[in-house]
Amino acid sequence: MSFTNPDPEPERTTGLEPGGGAPPGETPPAESSLPEAGPREVHNPPKGWGKTPLVLIIVLAVLVAAFFLAYAISLAL
Repeated sequence: MSFTNPDPEPERTTGLEPGGGAPPGETPPAESSLPEAGPREVHNPPKGWGKTPLVLIIVLAVLVAAFFLAYAISLAL
């Protein structure tokens, strides 16, 4: 792969001041894309939630619901 510099060359770009900035009222040159964004990762695809965290969350939710149900029943009696 060859690397291309995404920055404009001030001596070849029209509408730029000597320091490389755009004068007031002038539209600066557009940004170019990143030609070397990096390799595509295929070895670590997202799989979603694991079984263990889901089971723990469900068990905790059932315990909390059972506590409040028992508390409501004890208040009613």
